[in-house]
Amino acid sequence: MEAKSAWPELTGKPAEKAREQIQAQCPEIVVHMVPEGSMVTMDFNEQRVRLFVKDGKVVREPRRC
Repeated sequence: MEAKSAWPELTGKPAEKAREQIQAQCPEIVVHMVPEGSMVTMDFNEQRVRLFVKDGKVVREPRRC
């Protein structure tokens, strides 16, 4: 089975709940919470998921990046 790479169902959900769900499904992933509009590096790391957050909610589809 292919590893999950995106979680569109978490867009709009509370950020902490989204982090918990991703880590429960893929414990090898490091989840970073990033304020919406922040600058981030453009390097690819399949062990990282960024949660772009505004007002405590996920505002972009979380994906491996």
